[in-house]
Amino acid sequence: MKPLTRHEIASLADIQQIEYTPFHEWDLPNSTYDLLKRSAQTFKNNIALRFLPEATPTEEPVTYTYEQLFQKVTQTANAFHRLGISDNNVVSMLLPNIPETHFTIWGAEAAGIFNPINPLLDVEHIAGILHETRSKVLVTLAPMKESDLWEKAEKLRHLVPSLAYIVTVTPGQKHTGYHLSESVLDFNQLISAEPSDHLVSGRTLNRGDIASLFHTGGTTGTPKLAPHTHENELACCLQVMLAADFHEQSVSLCGLPLFHVNAVFITGLALWLTGGEVILATAAGYRTPAVIQNFWALVERYRITFFSCVPTILSTLLDVPVKNHDLSSLEVALCGAAPLATELMRNFEKQTGIRLLEAYGQTEGSVGTTCNPKFGDRRVGSVGLPLPYVNIRIVEVNQDGEYIRDCAANESGCVVICGPNVFSGYNQPEQNTGQWVEKEWFNTGDIGRLDDDGYLWLTGRSKDLIIRGGHNIDPQMIEEAFFKHPAVMEAVAIGRPDKRVGELPIVYLQLKPSAEVTLDELHQHASQSIHERAAIPKEIHLIEHIPVTAVGKVFKPALRDQATQALVESELEQSLAGCFSVSVEQDKQYGQHVHVICEDKDAAQVNAVLEAYTFKLSIQSPVQTVQPA
Repeated sequence: MKPLTRHEIASLADIQQIEYTPFHEWDLPNSTYDLLKRSAQTFKNNIALRFLPEATPTEEPVTYTYEQLFQKVTQTANAFHRLGISDNNVVSMLLPNIPETHFTIWGAEAAGIFNPINPLLDVEHIAGILHETRSKVLVTLAPMKESDLWEKAEKLRHLVPSLAYIVTVTPGQKHTGYHLSESVLDFNQLISAEPSDHLVSGRTLNRGDIASLFHTGGTTGTPKLAPHTHENELACCLQVMLAADFHEQSVSLCGLPLFHVNAVFITGLALWLTGGEVILATAAGYRTPAVIQNFWALVERYRITFFSCVPTILSTLLDVPVKNHDLSSLEVALCGAAPLATELMRNFEKQTGIRLLEAYGQTEGSVGTTCNPKFGDRRVGSVGLPLPYVNIRIVEVNQDGEYIRDCAANESGCVVICGPNVFSGYNQPEQNTGQWVEKEWFNTGDIGRLDDDGYLWLTGRSKDLIIRGGHNIDPQMIEEAFFKHPAVMEAVAIGRPDKRVGELPIVYLQLKPSAEVTLDELHQHASQSIHERAAIPKEIHLIEHIPVTAVGKVFKPALRDQATQALVESELEQSLAGCFSVSVEQDKQYGQHVHVICEDKDAAQVNAVLEAYTFKLSIQSPVQTVQPA
């Protein structure tokens, strides 16, 4: 078996050299639990996990050695087993970034199947996920003033018949003894009674066992769940370890939420594969203002070597002075989850001196697909080379997602992937329709090209392309132009519906604090900076905050819906004398769906005004609903 040795990846040839060793010949454990067990034996008294409740460089952190971490995970797994969790049962989690979150993740995978849930989702959507997973146990926070999670959990008890137990965590306390009934239990009290050196279930974990069900996709409609096997997760840890060059002295700061694969694996389990240290920076991570304000001081205090983030975090950190802080420990930072503007990357590196690697991945690939090489040519604008053992093709498909042909080098097409980290399909079979090309190749839905040296360049997401009269416009081109303006902090370009050409490009801008600029100046900047005439935005909107998901990704559907609603309201105000109301939603079947409520006598006029648009239109009156074809 090949030991877990470091490799300096500088080119595609280095990756191919690694791949001369078949994946199954690496000395990897059989499960995530076995990984933690092995590391506890190897790195026994090294600090594995450090929690900073306030994110100040002077506070006393909460620490766990590798041995202590493994003991807590084992106790948690045994507690879940006592509650009836076996290999096919699901433990769901609604928790912020606290140590008990990691105990829950890996304890759930050792006892059964782990299912993280975004705590910011509404109760109805959380209930949909719990129904889909048939979850038996939900771990969440105990009642506290600053959180609404207990209120959500109380409602879920009555909405989800499969939910047998709610286990509550009170951060910073051994246990409260708090429970409302025999089905509501205290986390620390529950696990303290369990043995910490073995699994009472006697379970033997296999690489092919399902370890987790991660929610992916939108926040409406039937939940889309991506099952990961233990092998998927072990493979992604090996790939991240090799690409990021993790080692025993690595120290990673985790600021992204632990319901997301990036935080769980890139700034989590991959570090523990090699004996590194994980720092949880407050329960809310990057959402805590002190994390950003004290970021460089924390890097200096704890000799942090690595952090992972999304572009919005980089924009925010640009406003935090680095002067007088020793950042020499910081080897590299990773940015992914959303396109990184070239100008933002250059500004960040110039101001901080930190080597920034742009990467790309998806939940369906466990976490990672590509990364610019730490020791080689970082091609600005590219998302890098394939991770070891990840195979990438660029293909042309028809409207049903069926394979037509492979694209040539530097020719854009659909990005399809396969490898030991890639899942085998969504939980619901019908959600896999059109997702697979030639059986094992997963269609990511992204559009990109591979250059002659194997670097992947994303040219857009198929649904993000702005199509103006048959002319495809890459929104990133518009965004890049505005990032060059000194007053702009964030830029998001979308397509606004248009009767004549289908879509017109518009842009939403979030300005830097205290920045002052006029719309005329911004329009002039666009005309001078965007050389493709069709791509010059027809409208520029200044908003206080660009909408983002809980992970920090820009949430374009919200802006598309906002733009469409404003357009429809404007159209109807010009032609309709009566009262009306407009709402827009993302519909699983129709895509963008516009609803207009008006008097019955005005329905025909509304239809006449809006029928030329491509969105789905429903017109409702007090007595009937008209749904034009």
